[in-house]
Amino acid sequence: MLYLPHIVFGAAWLFAEASASVVHRPRSHLERSNSKAANTSGKAIYIITNDAQANSVVAIPIASDGSLLVDQGSSTATGAAGLSGLTADGAPAGPDSLFSQSAITLADHSAAGSFIFAVNPGNNSVSMLAIDAQDPAKLSLVGEPVVFPGQFPNTVAASPKNNMVCVGMTGAESGVSCATYSLTQGIQANTVDALRPLALTPAQTTPPVGPVNTVSQVFFSEDQRTLYATVKGDGNSTTGFLASYPVMSAKSACGASARSVAAAGTTSSPNGTAVLFGAAPIKVAGRAKKSADMLFVTDASFGAAVLSVDKKTGVASTVGRGVVSGQKATCWAVISPATNTAFVTDVASDRLVEMSLTDASIIGAGPIELSNGDPGLIDLRAAGQFLYALSPGNGTGEAAVTVVDAVKRQQVQHASLASLGLAASAQGMAILA
Repeated sequence: MLYLPHIVFGAAWLFAEASASVVHRPRSHLERSNSKAANTSGKAIYIITNDAQANSVVAIPIASDGSLLVDQGSSTATGAAGLSGLTADGAPAGPDSLFSQSAITLADHSAAGSFIFAVNPGNNSVSMLAIDAQDPAKLSLVGEPVVFPGQFPNTVAASPKNNMVCVGMTGAESGVSCATYSLTQGIQANTVDALRPLALTPAQTTPPVGPVNTVSQVFFSEDQRTLYATVKGDGNSTTGFLASYPVMSAKSACGASARSVAAAGTTSSPNGTAVLFGAAPIKVAGRAKKSADMLFVTDASFGAAVLSVDKKTGVASTVGRGVVSGQKATCWAVISPATNTAFVTDVASDRLVEMSLTDASIIGAGPIELSNGDPGLIDLRAAGQFLYALSPGNGTGEAAVTVVDAVKRQQVQHASLASLGLAASAQGMAILA
């Protein structure tokens, strides 16, 4: 049987697909050639504690060699509370306390600065924080946390092009809500729009019981003209889906251009998918860029898929599927700018799997086995040639981040984050590149 934490899939077709053999292949010339950031590193990573008493954003600077400077890290309160989801037996979930990708996200406004958005599931709000231009580990709240409609926010997306933030809710009132933000005043509470319901079957509770039958991630397309949401089915009686909402543009009363996310969207369940989880937009050039968005999306029931979403209809179709042998639950994904390939993680496997952006086939001789004592990995980010993967709990109640050279496919650091207060409830990761 296929396994997700606390969930056993019984669907025969899922078992058959997962048991299929997969041909591993080396990176193509095209994949290897897209390496403009191969010799650079990011500036810092950001993770939320998701602590029920006082949620905080932990910032950890990155050295020029890609390693984490944990002793220079910081913790900044979001001004609100975290909250963990529940396992099937009613215990607080962790690791993977929010059943999501992008519990924290970053908006880069170039010379105007970079900003962090973090969910606060304990009081249904989102906080906005500014990153100091001279010290990436120094954060400050911008405005106050803003409450959004719905319950249990677990994923957030920001669009610098539209000055817009959108949050996914996966509690008893589930859906997506958006608002605009100001770089000096924060999220504009008076612009928070109505909840766009996302049908979870059966209806969820607050806190939600997961990981299946929950909202997985909200994110903007590569051109920031579409907002997407991935939603998990249960792998048996319900099928997950992708929701697509176009970004609309209109003139305000004073003549300025105002943008908003459409109130109604399109949902589709791409062929062969069931438990859609983490996603990353794929950069597309030429005519294809005008007609479709390409997405790399994990599916906890088998591995990952490359999807094509028609820009006119919002309907997604499956371009390719990659089955990850021996998986427990392949859920989080990132695209490396150095290799032009995707890397995925599994909450119950201490390894990274590299996959093609063309058809989701597995690249290389097999997974990058880490064997550093972590029980598994969740959220991950990429900058330059390095990957940063979070392991909440670390098997000992502490959290750790593993740094991997994506080009050499080698671990370069395993950093404990216990000194920064990160434990099993930690979730999400953003990176300042």
